[in-house]
Amino acid sequence: MNRQNIHVRVYTGGYHLIKKSGVGRAILHQISILKKYGIPVNDVPLSECQIVHINTVFPDSVLTAVYAKLKGIKVIWYGHSTMEDFRNSFTGSDFFAPAFKRWITFCYSLGDVIITPTEYSKRLLKSYGIKKPIYALTNGIDTDFWKKERSPEKKKEFLRRYNIPGGRKLVMSVGHFMKRKGLPEYIELAKEHPDITFLWFGHTDTVLVSAEIRHRMRHAPENLVFAGFVSPKELRTAYSFCDAFVFLSHEETEGIVVLEALACEIPTILRDIPVYEGRFENKENVYKIKTRKQLDEALSAVLSENHKSMTKNARLVTERLNLTNTGSKLMQIYER
Repeated sequence: MNRQNIHVRVYTGGYHLIKKSGVGRAILHQISILKKYGIPVNDVPLSECQIVHINTVFPDSVLTAVYAKLKGIKVIWYGHSTMEDFRNSFTGSDFFAPAFKRWITFCYSLGDVIITPTEYSKRLLKSYGIKKPIYALTNGIDTDFWKKERSPEKKKEFLRRYNIPGGRKLVMSVGHFMKRKGLPEYIELAKEHPDITFLWFGHTDTVLVSAEIRHRMRHAPENLVFAGFVSPKELRTAYSFCDAFVFLSHEETEGIVVLEALACEIPTILRDIPVYEGRFENKENVYKIKTRKQLDEALSAVLSENHKSMTKNARLVTERLNLTNTGSKLMQIYER
């Protein structure tokens, strides 16, 4: 395959709507991978491309796929979304979940191939009756960028920014304001540990946040800081200087923020859900929990013990999922 003769369009229509999400990160990863492999990306009009990547399921994405097929352009549709991770997310998501499943099945079926982040999400998409080839390929992680910072000055600046007294234990999480991300449980955890400062990074437009979540956030304890959406550099600093990353999401197709946290060597506690099977091992590179008692035990262990061995193991996992290795596998899909 002569890479210089292949022009690729990574479709970015509607990017402003998803740039703060994992899908937005995935789009940037794809562009970075293609450039790393010397493939011209987004440098000519779509009509002159041989391949188009589509990552969203908006109506304009469908129009782009139809146009591409009429022009003989190969369509790679990235299956980031499932009905399962649409539930318990935004206002009305449970009611619309069955319709959403039908819609994404239609969208993905327009692809010549579908790429989805994990074997778990691949199984889900196959269960929808999709007949097109489906490949499990991680979104990848830029391990050159996502790595632990060690500057004492940066730590002092981080603590000043959030008005955190020195010596406080710091626990963090990242995600949209939604039930699926485990925000209610995170708020309860903060209530029961007033001696620990909890931070939640991420933001969701108020219109999309369910009434239940808005109520819980209004009654969150003072030791829980809603830090909002921050730049990747600021998030890397948080991963580097907090004492634990607690991600209680009930459903994911991959969880890019988990890879970021592990790459930055922060001790990590995850809800034990199917997507992590075969990727992370309990007490080897993360703590996996199913019950509230296990969560309390894991948090106590993380904050009181040395976890250098676990975090080093976690870093090794992310290095296997770095953009170079992801790109190599993407090139194999191109060849096919």
